[in-house]
Amino acid sequence: MIRPVTTSTAAPAKVVRCAIYTRKSHEEGLEQEFNSLDAQRESCEAYVASQRHDGWVVLPTRYDDGGFSGGNTERPALKRLLDDVEAGRIDAVLCYKLDRLSRSLADFVRLMERFENRGVSFVSVTQHFDTQSSMGRLTLNVLLSFAQFEREVTAERIRDKLAAAKMKGKYVGGRPVLGYDVDRERMRLVINKGEADLVRHIFRRFIQLGSCMLVARELNREGHRTKAWTARSGKKRGGVLWNKAYVHWTLTNRRYVGEVMHQGQAYPGEHEAIIDRRTWDRVHAILGENRRYRATQTRKKTAAILKGILRCGACGTPMAPAYTTRRRRRYQYYVCHAASKNGHDTCPVKSVPAGQIEGAVFEYLRSLFADPEMVAWTFRATQGQAEEDRRGLAQERDAVRRRLADLRKAIGRLVRAADGKAEGAISDELRRLNEEHAEAEERLREVEDALGRQGDLPTEQDVAAALKAIDPLWAELFPAEKERLVRLLVESVTVRPDGLSVRLRPGGLTALAAEVQDAETESVEATA
Repeated sequence: MIRPVTTSTAAPAKVVRCAIYTRKSHEEGLEQEFNSLDAQRESCEAYVASQRHDGWVVLPTRYDDGGFSGGNTERPALKRLLDDVEAGRIDAVLCYKLDRLSRSLADFVRLMERFENRGVSFVSVTQHFDTQSSMGRLTLNVLLSFAQFEREVTAERIRDKLAAAKMKGKYVGGRPVLGYDVDRERMRLVINKGEADLVRHIFRRFIQLGSCMLVARELNREGHRTKAWTARSGKKRGGVLWNKAYVHWTLTNRRYVGEVMHQGQAYPGEHEAIIDRRTWDRVHAILGENRRYRATQTRKKTAAILKGILRCGACGTPMAPAYTTRRRRRYQYYVCHAASKNGHDTCPVKSVPAGQIEGAVFEYLRSLFADPEMVAWTFRATQGQAEEDRRGLAQERDAVRRRLADLRKAIGRLVRAADGKAEGAISDELRRLNEEHAEAEERLREVEDALGRQGDLPTEQDVAAALKAIDPLWAELFPAEKERLVRLLVESVTVRPDGLSVRLRPGGLTALAAEVQDAETESVEATA
């Protein structure tokens, strides 16, 4: 009987492309026909040959750095090697010894991180270091730990050095300052005469005008721009229009009085002051008075019904309440945040009178809710949201109940296992389970209360009646109560040059109707 002949073909091993890197610190002997670089490469090629069964092959490209130190990474062959690693042309990098790749631990770790990111392994053929093996990865992790420690210690030294330098008044870098240039040789700020004159002008004009915004507008009209410089990346920075914030930053920069700040403490600087102490004190007295004035007047006296929900449709920024006084009469308005920062000429909306916009919002609500179809549509949308919330609460209630049952079982098992001697880890675990059980019971009560409230939602007729009831009372309400009702019904108001739009809060109608119902119930009970 002739048996069929079967053949088995092993799957070809994956090709591992191996790059060999060699280095020699001095050029001496490199002119020889067989030099140190050749000897290193030959050893690495022999190692690759021993791994041929795993698909290892030597790439023909040579990465030889002759006459380059291992103390840094500024080596042409190493850069070519890293470029090929990033391009995905290499699977493994081989060296004769670890120090051929780098003599710096920090540089070595950075190189390993780049190899790791690209899935490239590293092998030192004479030291049995291979990041494909578990021992090699363990050694690498130890090196990474030491490198992390070295980086943290270095960062601490740098912070301490900067702190010591600042306390001595030295310049340690940072954002360029109008009025000064940097002497790189001595690392010291030196006065730029033209810019220093502009700084003095800014301080003088603020004393006369008392407003950062007015000073910024004047500087822009006169053609002045902020400090311009070139970043290390080559990008141009600064040289833009002035705004209120930049003027304020200039007026509060203590470098101008010859001081250096560190952690809220001022120290005498090595650089020359531009502003004298008397001018500085006058400016800061005005700034302090402005802060107190705004805090006591704007925040306390302005009844801002739309505060926090009014937005500028042109800039997309919030509109904040403010006021002004003319001929002993107070005028309230809302101003666009971008306009208050960069000037009113930058925004088409700028500001709107408070009474006008608040009246327009309420008239819109009155006309909207007077339409039965709109009331019905809004009510149905609210009911749909309420039903979705009810389903979510029911699911959470069931989940909490199941969790409570599991916790009770776990507590029972632990008590039986302790046999009356709950000590150590068992005692800690029992305490944790009891605390979790108490929290779950509290959450179950909250969910069940919420479900109970969901069952008492007002009807469509209740909502319509509530809106009619609140209409004639509006004129008699205090500003705080008006603000609360508007916030209950309105989610946001957007002002544009051609009009406004109002976005209603989904649950506002039912919440208002529920409040009115509660108030009527209390009134009836009090009468009875």
